[in-house]
Amino acid sequence: ATVTAPLDWLLSPGYAAERREQIDMQRSTKQQAGQAPLPESTNTTHVTAADSEGNVVAMTQTINAAFGSKVLVPGTGILLNNTMALFDPHPGQPNSVAGGRRMTSSMCPTIITRAGHPYLALGTPGGVRIFPSVLQAIINVLDHGMTLQEAVEAPRVWTQGQEVEVEEAVPDAVRSALGARGHRVVEVKTVAGGMNGIHFDQDQGTMTGAACWRADGTPIALAGGAARPGIRFRPTVGKE
Repeated sequence: ATVTAPLDWLLSPGYAAERREQIDMQRSTKQQAGQAPLPESTNTTHVTAADSEGNVVAMTQTINAAFGSKVLVPGTGILLNNTMALFDPHPGQPNSVAGGRRMTSSMCPTIITRAGHPYLALGTPGGVRIFPSVLQAIINVLDHGMTLQEAVEAPRVWTQGQEVEVEEAVPDAVRSALGARGHRVVEVKTVAGGMNGIHFDQDQGTMTGAACWRADGTPIALAGGAARPGIRFRPTVGKE
């Protein structure tokens, strides 16, 4: 069955208020246990690019599983992905296999505009942890006033039920507060992968690239230019 997502309803203030009423800040929400998730793969990457003509690209590329579909395009060295595996094999479901359809995906390449002009472009690999990781970076910039570099490097959290994954730099006080609410707090090396992005300053006419410590990506500018004073690639990350 083809399903049209009710975006107007999902984004409405009324629905947001309804969901907000269901949140208890003193304890974790009880959820029914589901099937054990599959381990995340390392076969996804993201690139963000922009030029002086105003073109902006945020592209997340994946082969899904190790060696994808195991099919190599002759003469190219390019592996075809196996993201067809993300379809639901059962008929009549929102994500069921059908001709001409695309499967659901957790990839989230994002471009944010202000007054019709690019403001942020960003993305990351990381499987099902992509959505919340990108959202946390956006919130860090828009709501907490971080630079994009600070935002992509800030410690992340992720949850799918009662268990909460936290990175090492998440303060102990935050972990204790989560535990007091009934969450099982688990420290992981990284939540999702190496995020990168570009911040556009329309007033100054500048673009500033950012990449984080979780991968070996780095921002590169062509045709000259120097970083503004105070800009650095990997500031020290530690518990505050």
